[in-house]
Amino acid sequence: MTSNGGSARLLVRDLAQLVTPAGRGAPLRGADLGRVDVVEDAFLLCDDGVVARTGRMRELDRVEGDTVEIDGRGLCAIPGLVDCHTHACFAGDRVDEFALRASGASYEELHAHGGGIMSTVRATRAASEEELLDIVGRHREWMLRAGTTTFEGKSGYGLDLDTELASLRAVRAAGGVATWLGAHAVPPEFDDADSYLDFALADVLPHAAEVAEAADVFVERGAFDVMEARRYLEACRGAGLALRLHGDQFTEQGAVELAVDLGARSIDHLEATGENGVRSLAASDVTGVLLPASALFLGRPMPPARALVDGGAAVALATDFNPGSAFCESLPLVCSLAATQLELSPAEALGACTVNAAHVLGRADRVGRLEPGYAADVVLLDAPDWRYLAYHLGADVVAGTIVRGVAGELR
Repeated sequence: MTSNGGSARLLVRDLAQLVTPAGRGAPLRGADLGRVDVVEDAFLLCDDGVVARTGRMRELDRVEGDTVEIDGRGLCAIPGLVDCHTHACFAGDRVDEFALRASGASYEELHAHGGGIMSTVRATRAASEEELLDIVGRHREWMLRAGTTTFEGKSGYGLDLDTELASLRAVRAAGGVATWLGAHAVPPEFDDADSYLDFALADVLPHAAEVAEAADVFVERGAFDVMEARRYLEACRGAGLALRLHGDQFTEQGAVELAVDLGARSIDHLEATGENGVRSLAASDVTGVLLPASALFLGRPMPPARALVDGGAAVALATDFNPGSAFCESLPLVCSLAATQLELSPAEALGACTVNAAHVLGRADRVGRLEPGYAADVVLLDAPDWRYLAYHLGADVVAGTIVRGVAGELR
């Protein structure tokens, strides 16, 4: 099936199943996270880039006018996947470090010896803005082939003025939601975190706030402590940016309490989060973004997903796509890890990487569901049952995507 070339109306007919998270609210918590609406023998009608109607084929009236039709026999339709945590703008790779880590070197050891984040900073600073545009565009195509129709992309591999702004512009140019990760690490030209933050907040933040929608900080031993993170986040909030944190990846440093106190959109990672952190998040409006591919890649404990969901916390899933700790752009694989390692059901995984991930990005009112009025962002699965999204581990299960009502090639 070829692209519909931007036709105003698109009909996908004779689908084996059409599935969407139930309800209209966001974020989904507790039992609501695992509720989905399943329509067998279904159709999906898109008009002017939004979902116009869904239902059983027997309910479909004759569609008048210029309409492109897709034969959905043997396919399942789910909402376009939303990746709310990626580091998609980077140059180079860290394959040498990957090989060293496979031989026993730890992430912290590599970082301390000039590898890790700073290795990618050097490569990214050396790239031109045109090269960064090409790189993010290529990564965006990888994500789209894996079913991601909405993605967030962070800066943080420049840590200077020009590269940080070029990174944010590259994410925006690729259609992504840009996040300024200005506090990712302290670059070598600064003596300490405070002197670097003096520069970043005075010289970079005013410009970054014109491009980005959110700010992020890495709260961890060897990165930024809670006091430094608070200073950074409060300044970013004053500039109109939503707040996000990397926290509890390796150690608990107080990041959960800081996220709750500041009313952050999310705290991401949580591999080291204990019972107190789970209770704090469950009682808050902060979404915990879980990154199981990163935990797997680094051989870290998995985040306490089951405890968070059962406690009433809002959770989302994302890839953490980056060159050093999660070279993975596949949300279907993340859904498989959620089901096999995090003790989430396929339905909970779907809600976590659609509605709840869209909530983190401030878009839950328009993406993440296949309901009338929502963006016509659709993943067509080459499977008889939508749960193959998580069930078929590492499979090429995505037959094609529809973005804003425009269908790409279906395999």
